Amino acid sequence: MRLSTSRPLAKHVKVVEVGPRDGLQNEPGGMLDAKVKANLIDQLAAAGLTHIEAAAFVHPKWVPQMANSAQVLKLITTHKHVSYSALTPNMRGLERAIEAGVNEVAVFGAASESFSQRNTNCSIAESIKRFEPVVQMALDAGLKVRGYVSVVIDCPYEGKVAPTAVASIAQQLIHMGCYEVSLGDTIGTATPSRMLHMLEAVSHNIPISNLAGHCHNTYGQALANVLCMLEAGVTTFDSSVAGLGGCPYAKGASGNLATEDLVYMLHGLGIHTGISLDRLARVGQSISDLLGRPNGSHAGPAMISFI
Repeated sequence: MRLSTSRPLAKHVKVVEVGPRDGLQNEPGGMLDAKVKANLIDQLAAAGLTHIEAAAFVHPKWVPQMANSAQVLKLITTHKHVSYSALTPNMRGLERAIEAGVNEVAVFGAASESFSQRNTNCSIAESIKRFEPVVQMALDAGLKVRGYVSVVIDCPYEGKVAPTAVASIAQQLIHMGCYEVSLGDTIGTATPSRMLHMLEAVSHNIPISNLAGHCHNTYGQALANVLCMLEAGVTTFDSSVAGLGGCPYAKGASGNLATEDLVYMLHGLGIHTGISLDRLARVGQSISDLLGRPNGSHAGPAMISFI
């Protein structure tokens, strides 16, 4: 099947805010106070974000910034219409997430063997085997499960990644019970043609409606890649307020696509998100100021100057 890029754009797009987890865990410095993280999550919900990746239950030795995840989840003001998710790579992590009261969890795999070994200390096949009981237990507990696939375009250790490898792991995640698989351009080297080529391979066996885009902006291509995926029918995208998080495989480079930039483009295309861009811009500037870092968004500071 060859994807068409001439179809009408979706009228609504789901934005998954990953700043509190994927963003903050890559920020330098000591662990942020749980109250600061909880306040960020509450502000994002108030701005209209309905899907927020709030925490990660991983060993603090590997991700020290996430060590206070349980406390953060206790402090947030929960809303029934908001999904608060947590990354849970193993059974112990899932148990802690359930105790903390999340309503969605996520598991993550990689499309290259080297990346899998470096990040999960096991092969791709072994990681899938590890996830199966985690996903099943989560489903039995009534939780939704989202899957992530890293390095869908290039691996920092192996170079180009075969689209068929991405398709294989994405299909396995769907088959084990993930309702959606987020395709991550982890090092931000994708261009629209390469993104579309990968997406074609994955969509042979998985409906486009079950796929999401996770575009990093290391080479300034994130929005171009989002537009390419939008035109192919993808309607869910991950992003991070103020572009929180860097790219650990490209020193000094930007990482996550800023939510403000994504929402500005989507609204400009007439696509509904349910997000207040004005409020979001304030949230992005506030957390940037608190962290003492430049605001990684382009649209955010521009909006602030007119508010």
